[in-house]
Amino acid sequence: MFSRACEYGIKATIFIAMQSKDARRVSLKDIASASNAPEAFTAKILQILVKANVIDSVRGAAGGFEIDAAKLSTLKLSQIVSAIDGDEIYKGCGLGLEACSETQPCPVHYKFAKIRNDLRLMLETTTILELAEGTSKGETYLKRDQML
Repeated sequence: MFSRACEYGIKATIFIAMQSKDARRVSLKDIASASNAPEAFTAKILQILVKANVIDSVRGAAGGFEIDAAKLSTLKLSQIVSAIDGDEIYKGCGLGLEACSETQPCPVHYKFAKIRNDLRLMLETTTILELAEGTSKGETYLKRDQML
């Protein structure tokens, strides 16, 4: 559903939020490890998220990545998806056809439109803080090996 970059971006942002709740900055290495992602790829994703004002980057010896405390409760999952994957997830055809619309629907158009609308609502109403809190409490996980 999401690109690999977007999946890593979501996991990285959740991890950064978990640390930011406790006023801690995190390094690229720690983020890549927590996201189970290659470090170089993670660096590119983090650059996109910084540019989109989703996360903040602080240079220097005490630097790293963080999310401002005031932003934590208002930052939505949709902002990460938009920054990395754009809005194509809300527009694409369920069967991958180039020309699918209300006037020329594919066989799954109307059913898929409902799913897309539900997905948009979920992404626009889910905060990064609620995802970070669930992960901090052990209710959800960022890596498969945490479940074993």
